Amino acid sequence: MSVFALISSILAITLRAGTSLIYATVGEIYTERSGILNLGLEGMMLMGAVTAFATAFYTGSLWLALLVAVIVGGLLAALHAFLCVTMRANQVVSGLSITLFGSGLASFLGQRLGPASNNYFLVGMVGPKFSPVPIPVLSTLPLIGALFNQDLLTYVVYLLMPLAWFYLYKTRAGLSLRAVGESPQTADAMGIDVVRTRYLYTILGGMLTGLGGAHLSLAYTPGWTENLTGGRGWIVIALVIFAMWNPGRAVLGAVLFGGINAVQFRLQAAGTAIPAAFLNMLPYLTTILVLVVMTWWEALSKRIGAPAALGKAYMREEK
Repeated sequence: MSVFALISSILAITLRAGTSLIYATVGEIYTERSGILNLGLEGMMLMGAVTAFATAFYTGSLWLALLVAVIVGGLLAALHAFLCVTMRANQVVSGLSITLFGSGLASFLGQRLGPASNNYFLVGMVGPKFSPVPIPVLSTLPLIGALFNQDLLTYVVYLLMPLAWFYLYKTRAGLSLRAVGESPQTADAMGIDVVRTRYLYTILGGMLTGLGGAHLSLAYTPGWTENLTGGRGWIVIALVIFAMWNPGRAVLGAVLFGGINAVQFRLQAAGTAIPAAFLNMLPYLTTILVLVVMTWWEALSKRIGAPAALGKAYMREEK
């Protein structure tokens, strides 16, 4: 294999591995910008993955599968919003509860759906999936051709990233969202409905997280196995901090994780003497190291960008 072909192959895997992370990271950034911390991403991604695959397998409709994953993610996020916004429950406890609930329910559903002979879904089981759709001419370019030989959900990410940044920083609605996350009392005084805003963006974040889970089971590794996400929901939490709550920087963290993931796959395929367990650990270890370095650097430069009201309950009577 030529060097160009090897780089192109790694780039293709990098983009596919990072797509689900980008969806979930953008969703979590919007949620946290409203002042709500959601640690339930792992459970939401697993539920999005299992429901999307089950729907596609039994109905044959990929688009219906995506819709179901988005709805399931939104419903779990709505439950989190109800607990945190309306009931003013501890946001960390609520998020962890969503993760435990979602993970357990996904495992339960995965064990009881599928052919009676197997009693659970298997990776590689015949069923609808999002295959790469090469764009004529562009997909044949050296090196960057991999950018234009992706599945449809990855192409959507190309549009999502700039739109998410533009909406957050260049629109009045984005300004209102940031105001709620920084000072809900001030935002309320300006006539912004804090409760509605927090509900809206928490649910939006859950919908995007469910979509990220659907990409895993319908495109990246089509099928369902126990713990399909492999801890990606927790990686997203780290990527939000790495991105400094900026959608424009989220893609860098997702590509970093995806790139290390692609390299370790290539090393394993090449029969390296490095233990497979260590190679599997590399993406997570690298993410942690980068997060520590970035947090340290940002702290020194006093540029920590966490919303001031993140994790804090708000009631209008307490203005």
